Amino acid sequence: MAGNRIAVGRSAQAVVYTVVAFFCGDAASVGFAVETKPNVVFILADDLGYGDLSCYGQTKLHTPNIDRLAREGMKFTDHYSGNTVCSPSRACLMTGQHPGRVHCRGNGDESVVAALDPSMTTLPRLFKNAGYATGAFGKWGLGVTVEPGRPNPLTHGFDHFSGWKSQRIAHTYYPTSIVRDGKEKRLEAGTYVHDLIMDDAFSFIRHEAEAGVPFFCYIPTAIPHAAMHAPKALHEKWRKKFPEFDEKIGKYSAGTDETCPDVKNPIAGFAAMIEHLDNQVGELLDVLREEGIEDDTLVLFCSDNGAHREGGHSPEFWNSTGPLKGIKRDLYEGGIRSPLLARWVGTVKAGSTSDHISAFWDVVPTMAELIKQPCPPQSTGVSMLPTLVGNDGGQEEHEYLYWEHPQAVRRDQAIRVGPWKGVVRGWKKSSTGAFELYNLNDDLSEKQDVAAGHPEMVKKMQKMMSEAHRDVL
Repeated sequence: MAGNRIAVGRSAQAVVYTVVAFFCGDAASVGFAVETKPNVVFILADDLGYGDLSCYGQTKLHTPNIDRLAREGMKFTDHYSGNTVCSPSRACLMTGQHPGRVHCRGNGDESVVAALDPSMTTLPRLFKNAGYATGAFGKWGLGVTVEPGRPNPLTHGFDHFSGWKSQRIAHTYYPTSIVRDGKEKRLEAGTYVHDLIMDDAFSFIRHEAEAGVPFFCYIPTAIPHAAMHAPKALHEKWRKKFPEFDEKIGKYSAGTDETCPDVKNPIAGFAAMIEHLDNQVGELLDVLREEGIEDDTLVLFCSDNGAHREGGHSPEFWNSTGPLKGIKRDLYEGGIRSPLLARWVGTVKAGSTSDHISAFWDVVPTMAELIKQPCPPQSTGVSMLPTLVGNDGGQEEHEYLYWEHPQAVRRDQAIRVGPWKGVVRGWKKSSTGAFELYNLNDDLSEKQDVAAGHPEMVKKMQKMMSEAHRDVL
């Protein structure tokens, strides 16, 4: 792929500077030195549950390469996705806005509901403004990626994009086409497109590693979203391990114009997908080492929302949510709490764990601080950089985190204030449904509603929810 090239930290041109925090207007010194601007690789899994990684408790399969990110970096225990379904979660990530302010509140017409505001400085544009080479590889989920006159990844600051042409089509790994840099190319039948996309991401990194500018590589992989398609050899391996599910057929649709094969034994398919992604994370880390840039590269890994129950996948069998209640489309912890791993050799403390309460809308201010750019004015997030570099005393905390999912049958809201979690099921503009209150310190599984015993906390949270929500214009 054509593209710019990135700075190698070992270069004689490296300059040491002190990063200054931009907390959307409040400057504060983080107090650590970085040689050149660090590269950033952001891996966003799709529908990966909090308990799907072995470093978060998964026991039926193992993820040794993803676990390396935890062993050689930091594991977050209280990080949250932007929402409980794909598009609004990614909108929060790209804009730095929480779900009550962001333009996209649910999945829907990608050309209308999901497309980003071109007037905003979104995450990729932030990097572009700082002189970074930028590439996105996978499922965009915020509009059709190849349509004349429509916003797409290239109009929002990415130099390169390789992936599916729409979110719906991204639910099959055997589509009829791939989009590369705004051009659609037909694929031979039976082409497993995920591997082409990952090869493009690795090529981008290798190419950029030859020059003197930094890069931002965004990898929103579709794995493990349904359908449960995986490379044949890995699928066969896991079918032998779980033959009792061979009569189970996983079905999923990616639209009338696309091929979405049924999956025999989707339980095995899921395991094969996770193993394949884990192998590719290992390949990514090898690329960084081979190019001599692992000390200069921050790698982040998280998920866009909780585990799903689609295409034959069984979150119950895999214990995909761990101790958490709920799955995708819920605003209980299992629907929105996300694994987050951060590896930056020599800067992020190896083997560390953080219970800092954070969410997707914190990524924009974190990256702004990291690359010395002003925090975009629309952001409602808080930079996590002090936590990443071990300056916990300099870490700003959220007053609250807020979510809403008006597409749910019940129209749900949720809020977290310190250890307290509030959930409203049946929220309407004119009234508020029954309020559930949980103390996550004592009840991580949200089994015991204690709202009746804490009326003042309920009242406080209801006021915050009212302030957080704004109607979409």
